[in-house]
Amino acid sequence: MVGGGVSWGAPPTNGRSAAVKALWLEDGALRLLDNLAVPQPGPEDALVRVITAGVCSTDAALMDGMYGFTGVPGHEFVGIVEAGPAKLSGRRVVGEINIACGACSACQAGQRKHCESRSALGIRGRHGAFAEFLVLPAENLHPVPDGVSTEAAVFTEPLAAALDVFERADVLETNRILVVGDGKLAQLVCRVLALTGASVDVLGRHQRKLEHLEGIVANSLNDSAIETKSYDLAVECTGNPSGLATALESLRPRGTLVMKSTYPLMAAVDGTRVVVDELRLVGSRCGPFTEALSLLANHQIDPTPLIDARYPLAEAVEALCRCRERGVLKVLIDVV
Repeated sequence: MVGGGVSWGAPPTNGRSAAVKALWLEDGALRLLDNLAVPQPGPEDALVRVITAGVCSTDAALMDGMYGFTGVPGHEFVGIVEAGPAKLSGRRVVGEINIACGACSACQAGQRKHCESRSALGIRGRHGAFAEFLVLPAENLHPVPDGVSTEAAVFTEPLAAALDVFERADVLETNRILVVGDGKLAQLVCRVLALTGASVDVLGRHQRKLEHLEGIVANSLNDSAIETKSYDLAVECTGNPSGLATALESLRPRGTLVMKSTYPLMAAVDGTRVVVDELRLVGSRCGPFTEALSLLANHQIDPTPLIDARYPLAEAVEALCRCRERGVLKVLIDVV
């Protein structure tokens, strides 16, 4: 699948050079290009000058061949609108990554992130944020509140994904909850779940990462400390099938498992246990940007301590390699 979705043609008539820098992925290899033209927005689009972009585990997975993506990766960003609706002009914005057709049955049912012909920024069918410019439909963009730093706002997309847990499961203050994993997304999931007052435990293998959760979770655990059949809700964020097996073992009868990882299921699922204990398995991905920005604006969550490294766009290849190192949390690419 080609990572297009928008024309990269002549620059707008604002005196800006046609030469745009971007990180390009093709056949699993990354290279920095400096000869792309400014992407051309359509009538419903906005042209965004990228300030900062976050590196996600999905970006690394694209390097391993996920979706067969070719083009500019990157989907977590903060930018400034240079062309588009007047109400957004000059504003700092973040953007929802799913581009929907608006006409299919899923869109008509209000499930735009499940659009039958959707593209996804920097992931599927559309060039992404590891570039000086990107284009998104104006309706996908959200202004960043003035009191939210760019460093915090770049976490909006993964924070929204963490909040989607509340759309997939009933979370009660009386629940015992286990988050399996201690990586970037697990860190945010722990933080949003802790706001409910529920008892949240985390299972992780990296002491340095677990230290970021001190004072947030009730307990940091290792495999040997897991109480089987003792949790009402488990959220699996490891990216590894063994994490799914552990999450299932932790659940009480009629417990709920929210899956945030993507891998083949059946090898890791004990079907007998799921049926006999009437467990509920649900998938979860993109979530609500408005609520995520509200948490940041109200200082209920500060994700910035999770930033481990920052690189200029000229060193974007090194940035993606760094994000794959064991124990590393968030890596940012500063474009401006």
